[in-house]
Amino acid sequence: MLTILGVLQRTLLHAKSRVRWTIKMLFFCFPYTKEVIMKRYRLLILVVCVALVGLSVLMAYSAEQSKFSNEFREQFIKNFRRNWLNTTVGDAMMLRILVESTKAKRGVEVGSANGFGAINMGIGFERTGGHLYTLEIDPRMVKECCENLQKVGLERTVTCIEGDALKTLSTLEGEFDFIFIDAVKRDYYKYLKLIEPKLKPGAMIVADNVIRSARAMKDFLDYIQESPNYDTVIIRASMEKDDGMSISYKIK
Repeated sequence: MLTILGVLQRTLLHAKSRVRWTIKMLFFCFPYTKEVIMKRYRLLILVVCVALVGLSVLMAYSAEQSKFSNEFREQFIKNFRRNWLNTTVGDAMMLRILVESTKAKRGVEVGSANGFGAINMGIGFERTGGHLYTLEIDPRMVKECCENLQKVGLERTVTCIEGDALKTLSTLEGEFDFIFIDAVKRDYYKYLKLIEPKLKPGAMIVADNVIRSARAMKDFLDYIQESPNYDTVIIRASMEKDDGMSISYKIK
């Protein structure tokens, strides 16, 4: 669509240039027709200018709409420059499926990085009519995350909050039905306890890197696996990092 509009715009600009050249030749060959030609020339230029403005608006609108298309977003995710902080492609898709299948409405991500997980979950929350709050301590990462969310049109569905999650979690208002933890491993239990009073029955709690970092988060794993308030399973949705996630259902 954008390619076609670009061709049309270039065609109109070329036509405008050709009109000017033709007018100059007519002035040279038929001087007495100058007044008539000038009137028609001004009218033609006005029409061409209006057409160019219209095309520019249409191109801007088309570019804005393309951010919301599945094709654009999936290609953006495919080409996303992930770093070691990002979750794997398979795990990110698992998160999106969990959001969609549970019809989650209000979610929290602890550890945004540059927004790869937030984009995948954000697509899910957009489909459920929900909202995701993603928390990140690094200002540079917050900026990059916000920019990436805007590129795929998810800035209204996902809010990136800057600051230490051990401080910002307690400032979140209302109840939540989905949380994904992927930040400082030794603090997983602290993150959960801060948000736990705001988790609705039936909420989903997902934690990343629970296999390779099991020792660092032992208190979290012991609690989430032994508490009668949760059903918990550890899965591997991707072998990319030879790691896994815990998925817990809040019973009450």
